[in-house]
Amino acid sequence: MPRLPENLDVLRDTTFRRLLGAASISWFGDRMVVVALAFAVLAIDGAASSIGLVLAVRSGALVMSLLLGGVVADRVSRRAVMVAADVARLGSQGLVAGLLIAGEAEVWSVAVLTGLTGIATGFFNPASTGLLPAIVPAERLQQANGVRATVMSAGEIGGPVLAGVLVAAVGAGWALAVDAATFGLSALLLAGLRVPRRAERAASSFWKDLHEGWATFHQTTWVWTFVLWASLANVTWGAWSVLGPLVADRDLGGPAVWGAINAALGAGALLGALAAIRQMPRRPVLAAALTGFAQVPALVLLASGAHALPVALGAAAFGLGMMFGNSVWESALQRHVRPDTLSRVSAYDWFGSLALAPVGLAIWGPIAEGIGVSEALWLSAAVTIASTLALLAVRDIRRLQTA
Repeated sequence: MPRLPENLDVLRDTTFRRLLGAASISWFGDRMVVVALAFAVLAIDGAASSIGLVLAVRSGALVMSLLLGGVVADRVSRRAVMVAADVARLGSQGLVAGLLIAGEAEVWSVAVLTGLTGIATGFFNPASTGLLPAIVPAERLQQANGVRATVMSAGEIGGPVLAGVLVAAVGAGWALAVDAATFGLSALLLAGLRVPRRAERAASSFWKDLHEGWATFHQTTWVWTFVLWASLANVTWGAWSVLGPLVADRDLGGPAVWGAINAALGAGALLGALAAIRQMPRRPVLAAALTGFAQVPALVLLASGAHALPVALGAAAFGLGMMFGNSVWESALQRHVRPDTLSRVSAYDWFGSLALAPVGLAIWGPIAEGIGVSEALWLSAAVTIASTLALLAVRDIRRLQTA
C-alpha cells in the first residue's frame, strides 16, 4: 500500500484495518440510536420519563452483563465473542425496527429489546478492549486507539445527522433498521479476522478469574478512582441524553436539529481523536481527568435556553474532550495492566463507569418534573464540576507516567 505518515503506520496491518472497519460500521449505527431511540419513545407517549426508562434499561442490561463478558473474553476467543454479540444485536435491533415500522411498538417492548442489545454489548466491549493489544504492538497502541477513535468520530458526525433526517422524513424505525444492518456487517468483517496467538489467556476457574480481575482493579488506585468519577460523569450526562431531546422538540426545531447538534459533538470527537493519534501525554490519566470539564459548556448552554448553534458548539467541546480522554485512558490501561487480566479489568472499568448510568437516565425526567428542565440541567453541570475537582485531588491520578 502507499507510504503512510509515521503516525499512521499502524494502518499497514491488514488485521487492524479489518477490526477498524468493523468498529467504525457498528459505531455509525450506534450513533444513530442516540437520536432515533429518543424520538421513537417520544412518538409513543411523549414523556421524558419514558425516554429515561428505555435508555436506563438498555444501559442497565449492559452493566449487568459486563463482568461475565470480561471473564468469558479472557478465557475464549475474543473475536468469537464479538461476532456472537454482533449477531445478537442484529436480531434485537432488527425486531425493534420492525415493531416501530409496523406501528406496533410500545414502551415496554422497546425497553425489553433494547435491553437485550445492552446485554450483547456488555460482552462485546471487554472483548474489544482486550483484542486490540493482541493485534497491535505496545508501542503503537496509542496510535491505534487514536486512529480507531478518529474513524469512530466520523460515525459521531454522520450517524446523528442521518438519523435526524430519517426520523423527520420516514420515522425512527428506519433509522434503527440501519443500525441493525451495521451489526450484521460488523459480524461479517470480524468473522474473517485472523488473531495472532501471542496474548496470554486466563486458565483458572471462572470465580477465581473474576476475583483476580477484581483484585487487580481495586488495588490500582488510579484505575478505581478514575472509574468512580466516570460513573458520576455518566450520571450527570444522563441529563443531556434525557432532557436534550425534550428541549430540542419544544424549543430548538425537532429531531433534525437535535441530530445536527449531536453531529457537532461528533465533529469535536473527531478533533479529539486526531489529537490522540499524535501524542500520548506523559501523565495520561491526569490528561483524561481534565477533560471532565469539557462536559460543562454543553449542559450550561442547554440549561440557559441558548439557540441551537451555541448548544452545538458546546456539544463539540464535549466531544473533543470525551474522545481524547477516552483514547488516552484506554491506552493507559492497555500499557499498564497485565495482558492476561486486561479484559477482566476492562470489564470492571466498563461496569464501574456505567454502573450508575441507568440511575442517571432514570432520575433526570422526574427531577425535571419536580424542579424544572433548566434547573435540572444546571444541577447536572454543578455536580460535574465538583466531581472532577475531587478526582484531581487524588495523588495517583496526577502522578502516573508513561515512559
